[in-house]
Amino acid sequence: MKKKTVRDIDVRGKRILMRVDFNVPMKDGVVQDDTRIKAALPTIQYVLEQGAKSLVLVSHLGDPKKDMQKAKEKAGKDGELFDEKKYIEAKHKMAPVAARLAQLLGKEVKLAPACMGPETDARVKALPQGGILMLENTRFHKEEISKDPAEREKMGRALAQYGDIFVNDAFGSAHRAHASTESVAHFLPAVAGFLMEKELDYLQARIVDDPARPFVAMIGGAKVSSKIAVLESLLTKVDRLIVGGGMAYTFLKAKGLSIGGSLVEDDMIDTARKILQKAYESHVYIYLPIDHIVTTEFSADAEAKHVARGNIDPDQMGMDIGPLTIEKFKGALRGAKTVFWNGPVGVFEFPKFATGTMALAKVIAELPDCVTVIGGGDSVAAVNQSGVAEKISHISTGGGASLELVEGKVLPGVAALLDK
Repeated sequence: MKKKTVRDIDVRGKRILMRVDFNVPMKDGVVQDDTRIKAALPTIQYVLEQGAKSLVLVSHLGDPKKDMQKAKEKAGKDGELFDEKKYIEAKHKMAPVAARLAQLLGKEVKLAPACMGPETDARVKALPQGGILMLENTRFHKEEISKDPAEREKMGRALAQYGDIFVNDAFGSAHRAHASTESVAHFLPAVAGFLMEKELDYLQARIVDDPARPFVAMIGGAKVSSKIAVLESLLTKVDRLIVGGGMAYTFLKAKGLSIGGSLVEDDMIDTARKILQKAYESHVYIYLPIDHIVTTEFSADAEAKHVARGNIDPDQMGMDIGPLTIEKFKGALRGAKTVFWNGPVGVFEFPKFATGTMALAKVIAELPDCVTVIGGGDSVAAVNQSGVAEKISHISTGGGASLELVEGKVLPGVAALLDK
């Protein structure tokens, strides 16, 4: 760990400003999944146990402006009235999150009306010894994600007034140079929380810097375009690379195989060919599907059919890998000492097409003496669905952040922390 953590600084009697990632799924004003809240508990409990004077928590919750625009458009299409206030209350207010955190901690968690301003200033000053205050959604303030550094700095400076030490435990937002993740760190001593430390330990140290070998990566999901950089980066690190999901069909078409009506990015075919060539020159074998479960419509109830590679009819689309591919991918994983997985290998949201993803999740979970890292996103949902999450070495809380770290990018929220 190259950055200072909360263990490396004396928090006793200090006001702690902590950036957490409480961007949790909400429905009708109720938290649907509290995994991210629970992930922050060790750091929160530590600073309180060490005698911190007060704790002010900061997080975003969705993207109010963008999410509301989408909801408005949908309501318009459906001929429904749209109530902005009701929508914000149900999806983007921090009150339900504060309430859930209070239940988990067994302590009162007060709530501020905004991230900054006279009323919030007063509530911070009124906190008792060991008191906890959660600020309102950071993204209610345009400065949070402004492209103007001066605007972000203004909000960062305002947030810094609420603490003597800044603790960043929000790895899922560390790849964004926002006011509450990066700007604020320029005005206070800034250290990592335990969750941030764990993410960096696994993703930076055990995947990027020094993976135990053989190192196998499995990359899935819908589009090659969103994973080009990570594929190119992994080719310089891995011993074997498995490609599945919708993106595999772009690679198969690049090899001249028939993919029928399967998902394909025609503008990425040349890129796929270059990646295949680079793999060949680097002596890295890329494993692609050799059989498929196909259907004629994108539906959970669609009739499924098994076909060999190259035999997908024009009216058929690939929805999952077939049994031969499952065995082939199992073979690629066998003997691995490090595995990095991001993206499902089929449309696992539909039970009929989840077989491949579930089978491989179980194989990865049972690999002996192997560091297994799930790189956030849909793969996390897949691992949870398969019931093997507890057997995985590390499940990242940040899909975009984990991919950018593996790509070799500098994460602004990490770079701003104090070096050891």
